[in-house]
Amino acid sequence: MTTTLTSFSKNSISEPESKLIASVDLGSNSFRMVIAEIVETPSGFQLRPVDTLRDPIKLAAGLDSDKNLDTDAFARGLNSIRRFGERLRHFSPMQVRAVATNTLRVARNANHFIAQAELALGFPIEVIAGREEARLVYVGASHGAPASTGNRLVIDVGGGSTEFIIGHGYDPKVMESLYIGCVSHSQRFFAKGAIDSYSFKQAELAARQEIQILVKEFRKRGWQQAIGSSGTAKALAELIALNGFGGSSDLLMSDPTGLITRDGLESLKLSLIESEYMQNSELIGLKPDRRQVLPGGLAIMIAAFDELHIDSMEIVEAALRMGVLYDFLGRAQHHDMRFVTVEQFMKRYGVDVEQAHRVDLMATMFLDQFPNPPNEDRKNNLALLAWAARLHEIGLSISHNGYHKHSAYIAANADMPGFSKNDQARLAALLLGHAGKLAKLSSSNSFIDWRMLFCLRLAIVMCRRRMSGELPHLLVQQNSSGFKVSISKKWLDDHPLTEFSLKKEAGDWEKLGWTYELDYI
Repeated sequence: MTTTLTSFSKNSISEPESKLIASVDLGSNSFRMVIAEIVETPSGFQLRPVDTLRDPIKLAAGLDSDKNLDTDAFARGLNSIRRFGERLRHFSPMQVRAVATNTLRVARNANHFIAQAELALGFPIEVIAGREEARLVYVGASHGAPASTGNRLVIDVGGGSTEFIIGHGYDPKVMESLYIGCVSHSQRFFAKGAIDSYSFKQAELAARQEIQILVKEFRKRGWQQAIGSSGTAKALAELIALNGFGGSSDLLMSDPTGLITRDGLESLKLSLIESEYMQNSELIGLKPDRRQVLPGGLAIMIAAFDELHIDSMEIVEAALRMGVLYDFLGRAQHHDMRFVTVEQFMKRYGVDVEQAHRVDLMATMFLDQFPNPPNEDRKNNLALLAWAARLHEIGLSISHNGYHKHSAYIAANADMPGFSKNDQARLAALLLGHAGKLAKLSSSNSFIDWRMLFCLRLAIVMCRRRMSGELPHLLVQQNSSGFKVSISKKWLDDHPLTEFSLKKEAGDWEKLGWTYELDYI
């Protein structure tokens, strides 16, 4: 029996089993959850929120001088996640996506927190990179923003980072994430809630210095519409409107709390400075959980207005949590951004597309032959294995010698829209292990899916001739001690190099204590 390598099709993700999907956003200031109903319309799908939860955890405030979450912040976070977990208890993994942002990107004990948080929530948690956060922020904001014919600027001032994005329609074009946020900035410049003009000036200058790195590119792109998302932007707009700081505006707004003006920001700043301490402020509409983080967020927003020459900004409710949902829905409808990213990387690094497709087809075919354990997300693993097959040679663009190390480095460190940090770590481990000795992986702290690595390495051995054509039917099996490969003896007699390579492969696995049986049939 033969297998002809001519095509591949592994980019499908099954649709949600229910019309409800949920996103969990573990932010630096607040933990948020939104549950939305998928509504089908003649023009496509929309999401209608049916339940939301928000906890003002202020996780970033719990980072100590060594960048570890302190005991109180750790407990606050887990207690919140347990509440979210109760609400999501009857949801399936295909209905929930949870992401974590800046504080859990930088905390040294983040892995310990995430491990306990996943048990409390009942679902995996992805720690996403800054630019991936920016992409998802734009996806969410663009679905809630008024229509615009030109470019759109979106700014999201979070607790530990601030995202700046320029896009067109629903597509983000330029994305940046800066390590300035309302919690961290307030702690740095407004300790214990004390406010004066000097501290405000220093806070604005520090934020402007960070923002200056993106000004040239953003002004060059230009925009016709400025949008603010996140709780900070919404709180600023509400305080400006409720306290009569709005000033004059050429924009006609049916809801005045949906607009931030330059004059309004300055008036709000003067009001805070006059109060001297945040606890003394008598601003109408100032919520208790916003009191300690407001001045830092305000200073960052003023700096953004100054550096980017913004006069006014509209506010949208949708932000990261809705972007996660729309991206999640896109994956279910076969519009997974990760496939687009992989295709772009193949083009950027000059990958031999036909060879990548051959390895993809064989590797995923092997994985499909293994039983599907109850705890395995087979569809996601098939997709990840396919991406590893398509990207395993990207390191050749740097050097042939040790190219697999270059491939792994790129996958681990590049900005890869749609991929979580965990996705990239798993991908990098497969790329590092697809060639060379296996001992380098056995001593690492990275999670290695040995079955997927076995499939990838075997596919590369079988596709060494880099030609489409007939190959023998291979049967792969796994037992408690290792793997078994059944292959035609007659075919191997005509392909001595392949037989030599298979025996060498078996020897590499046996050095790790695995069995690797070649069964001639």
